[in-house]
Amino acid sequence: MNLKRILEHFLTGQLAVHRLFPEVTLAAIEQAIQQSEKQHGGEICFAVEASLSTAALLKNQTARERAIEVFSQLRVWDTEKNNGVLIYLLLADRDVEIIADRGIHAKVSSQAWESICQMMESSFRQQQFKSGVIEGIQAIGAHLQKHFPPDCKKENNELSNQPVIL
Repeated sequence: MNLKRILEHFLTGQLAVHRLFPEVTLAAIEQAIQQSEKQHGGEICFAVEASLSTAALLKNQTARERAIEVFSQLRVWDTEKNNGVLIYLLLADRDVEIIADRGIHAKVSSQAWESICQMMESSFRQQQFKSGVIEGIQAIGAHLQKHFPPDCKKENNELSNQPVIL
């Protein structure tokens, strides 16, 4: 049990999320997702969570484990071509996780996803949350465009472009 981590989670609440991701930032992220998805046949979802529950902390749940749960809860896996990608930010840990469905994950290495996470985390350390997320969306979009060009895009948007605050 990491007491420092538990304290960080108790001290990081929804107020921190709203301070770092005000409505104007959330709207810019939504627009970045919408613009990205015009360039490829994939789906991108962004979710931010202030902190983990006490039970999750006591079980020492990692950000990656939580991201996988969120991937399932938000049904990012439920796209026709299995090309949904979740960007998950656990604010208390300042940890970004990218969970990609099997259709795109088979074409992009884990190292490539990790590189995008590290780039975003670097921006966050400089308090550049809006630009960090948008750069991450653009980098993911480049991979999706390469492997799922816009000609394979369905007419409808399979996942909401609106950022999710958990």
